[in-house]
Amino acid sequence: MQTVWFHVDMDAFYASVEQLDHPEYRGKAVIVGGTGNRGVVSACSYEARKFGVHSAMPMYQALRLCPHAIRTGVHMERYSEISRQVIEILHSFSPVVQQISIDEAFLDMSGTERLFGTPRQAAMLLKNRVKNETKLVISVGIGQSKFIAKMASDYDKPDGLCRVSPGKEIAFVDAVGLKKLWGIGDSTLKNLSKHGIATTAQLREYEVTHLQRLFGTATGSYLHKVSHGIDPGVHTGETKSRSISTETTFPVDITEGAVLEQNLLGMSHDIMFRALKEKLTSQTVAIKIRFSDFSTISAQSTLDNPLYSAMQVYTLAKELLKSRWHEGQPVRLLGVGLHNVIGSSIPMQQELFDDPNKKKRELEEAILALRSKGRPLQKASLLKPKE
Repeated sequence: MQTVWFHVDMDAFYASVEQLDHPEYRGKAVIVGGTGNRGVVSACSYEARKFGVHSAMPMYQALRLCPHAIRTGVHMERYSEISRQVIEILHSFSPVVQQISIDEAFLDMSGTERLFGTPRQAAMLLKNRVKNETKLVISVGIGQSKFIAKMASDYDKPDGLCRVSPGKEIAFVDAVGLKKLWGIGDSTLKNLSKHGIATTAQLREYEVTHLQRLFGTATGSYLHKVSHGIDPGVHTGETKSRSISTETTFPVDITEGAVLEQNLLGMSHDIMFRALKEKLTSQTVAIKIRFSDFSTISAQSTLDNPLYSAMQVYTLAKELLKSRWHEGQPVRLLGVGLHNVIGSSIPMQQELFDDPNKKKRELEEAILALRSKGRPLQKASLLKPKE
């Protein structure tokens, strides 16, 4: 049986949700992000991207590039609600769904042709269903590996559908080009340029051992694999029965703590609401950090009592970040997870019932229940100032 992976990416997700909720924003440049002097861009619409705006950019710089843009705060609970709707649709297409961030996921579609037709036909069915049920568009990439599928989903955005047929992986990475090859940032490109490497074809001329001598063991191995269209294994994931996790790969390396903490906050809300929906709980928070040289570290913290709220997760994740990262160190990927999850219906010790964080969990459960019924409930801390 041929392996078939889909990578689903919700196009310009935060900005698209804002345009969905505010029809007057549609077709206009929208920038979502922090509102303070040190605010950063969390996401932007394709209309804003035409002016050079991108995520993780300082807000003042984005507004300088696109002064007419509509600026809005981050409404994480609303984005999480839409994300859950899309993930539910994905689960109806495949029993194996790996959500890697709030707006993207992998599906193992191997052996599903009798149900949904060819991979391309299945992708069209999936795109149409998401659009009909959420009014949002997604891009779908198809390949024999997660790496190729992820690259393919970005190839023809927005509203894209790209399939890389088996045996065409090298031709595909050559078509994408070294500059847009996933996982290769500006610093890596500069190092490659110093050695006269400007194309994927030139990169393939080097033996892996030579690349490792030039760029280090981890980076050299990574460059060798991706230039040959081989999955470097960056999205291995963990089994659902053991953890709930999400991660974000930044378009440019991040060196500012404020940006990393903002992403931690969003991801903490995402995984906690997923835990609430699936009636799971955990005592362990873990983070994953991948640096600009592709080296990856992880850390975790375990409490004596179960975690009750997203803010608990965020607080622990922020402490773990500070213990493993220093200001200015370039980060290309950041992830948060709950490990060793169990059913939250399992009886807890009576003394835990007075834990103040339990009331936060009850509030988040109430919010989840109301939002599932279409009530536009939002936390005050995530609203725009005028609201």
